[in-house]
Amino acid sequence: MSNSYFCQQCPTCGRRLQIRVEYLGRSVTCQHCRGLLVASDRPNHPAERAPPPDSLLRRADELLESMDRQQVEQRAPHPR
Repeated sequence: MSNSYFCQQCPTCGRRLQIRVEYLGRSVTCQHCRGLLVASDRPNHPAERAPPPDSLLRRADELLESMDRQQVEQRAPHPR
């Protein structure tokens, strides 16, 4: 049996994603930006394309916090 895919645009980063048909209706994660979306094969309407500004700000905050944690971990002395 061959895998069937459909394409959907990530609402967070805009990347074109190939999603397996069996994931239709499920929440999936963009492998590029880790944004969440619901797999749907219907065309995106303009109102649905852009995520709400507050979700973008939350995602930006998450990424900045993650970068801060990584920098702190890199600066911490390693026990020997």
